[in-house]
Amino acid sequence: MSKRDYYETLEVDRNAGDKEIKQAYRRLAMKYHPDRNQNSKEAESRFKEIQEAYNILSNEQKRSLYDQFGHAGISQEAGGGPASGFGDIFGDIFGDIFGGTTGGSSRQARGADLQYQITLTLEEAVSGVEKTIRVPKNSVCTECSGSGARSGTQPVKCERCDGHGQIRMQQGFFSVQTTCPDCHGKGTVIKDPCPACNGVGIVRKEKTLSVKIPAGVNNGDNIRLNGEGDIGRPGSRPGDLYVQIRLSRHSIFERDGDDLYCEVPVGFATLTLGGEIQIPTLEGRANLKIPAESQSEKIFRLRGKGVRNVRNGAQGDLHCKVVVETPVNLNDKQKQLLRDFEESLAKGGEKHSPKSRSWSERIKSFFDEIVS
Repeated sequence: MSKRDYYETLEVDRNAGDKEIKQAYRRLAMKYHPDRNQNSKEAESRFKEIQEAYNILSNEQKRSLYDQFGHAGISQEAGGGPASGFGDIFGDIFGDIFGGTTGGSSRQARGADLQYQITLTLEEAVSGVEKTIRVPKNSVCTECSGSGARSGTQPVKCERCDGHGQIRMQQGFFSVQTTCPDCHGKGTVIKDPCPACNGVGIVRKEKTLSVKIPAGVNNGDNIRLNGEGDIGRPGSRPGDLYVQIRLSRHSIFERDGDDLYCEVPVGFATLTLGGEIQIPTLEGRANLKIPAESQSEKIFRLRGKGVRNVRNGAQGDLHCKVVVETPVNLNDKQKQLLRDFEESLAKGGEKHSPKSRSWSERIKSFFDEIVS
């Protein structure tokens, strides 16, 4: 059986705004909630459909995927399936409605995750390094230990909800329990707020952390530090800190995955006659043999001279491209020697320059076809 269109389920147009979608969800959720339709399988099924539709359309990223690809663009992992319980979404909008069956306001909100970018040299990324960073984050106020009350005082019981954090209102034939607007569900209020945090219980300050960077990390990799993110509110579990790696430009090497690339200027005589040159590697100098009659931009691979993979330990390679360096600032004698050498090559025809002869023949054939 195919799924109903989410917009049709919520009875809204495809261009409906967030406020309109939320209002439609509230209206339909109230209508089909199981507490109002006991023993009705049809109402329960409809309620689940409404939850699923709201879960997608209230999320900007999920809604965009759904608008482009329909149900096929929403996987269970992305949150497209039905909510695990009636309270998952319903409680977020209504609070503990229908006598608190959803439990939405009782959950302690987890703190937000943070991201910090750190720039490494290629050498640091390859060998691993330990860095000290200073991260601005929300932390528990040390003056009041997170209570929000001035030192020497304590929060007092909220008079409006009598310390329960919830108040009950009558709507028609059923009562609705919602979060107390005075204490915001805490059950206590602060009469004399802490001057350091203005009664919030949380302050913004920098924390110094030591981060161990494993060998082989690459540009864009993230290192997670559990529990080093923001705290949500006193008593809640803090989020995590993600340290994102950025590599600075290297003067010699370019990195692609675990492989390194470099360009080496080589003299014309060495490429022609062959020889041995020194090239740089991350481990020091290495000798590279150049076969006779090597062409410019030929790439030589040195196995195992790249980067060791941070996950599986496999070693990458170093790719060296040799590029002929044209001599400059020649004196008259050197210029004449080159002219004599060029003439001797021309007498040998394609024996010495097979590519040039082939190129000339292709050009001649091209113009002959145009003329004909």
